[in-house]
Amino acid sequence: MRMPLLVVLAGVLIAGCGQKSGFGFRLPDGDAMRGREAFVALRCNACHHVAGLDLPRQGAGAADVALGGQTIRVKTYGELVTAIVNPSHRIAPGYPESRVTSADGRSLMALAYLNDVMTVQQLIDLVAFLQSSYEVVPPPISPYSYIYP
Repeated sequence: MRMPLLVVLAGVLIAGCGQKSGFGFRLPDGDAMRGREAFVALRCNACHHVAGLDLPRQGAGAADVALGGQTIRVKTYGELVTAIVNPSHRIAPGYPESRVTSADGRSLMALAYLNDVMTVQQLIDLVAFLQSSYEVVPPPISPYSYIYP
């Protein structure tokens, strides 16, 4: 008996919705505490702060880009790895361009050449640290939403 395409598609989509989704790049499990140490050692805290954590600030970075905190969807391994190793892939919305991008439109983080000094283990641990700093919450209910019994 053939399953309807909609049921198969729904199963595939549901399977890829978890934090450790098989979609995208998958790293081994990292250590969030070592990731926190790497965050400071690599000077990520010069331009980033992590919601709910009191990390020392290092210098006056060009931007104060927020990481972590409440979100309505899971940040996958693939998204976090991409944001770290290829930050120009997607620039965070809501920040003045002059504070987060260079004249050629690339992320200022890309100009820091972190890929030249960061170890693979630091990357793995950074992803574990960042992923642990997000809290998934339900989206707000709009006053224009209809709730059916």
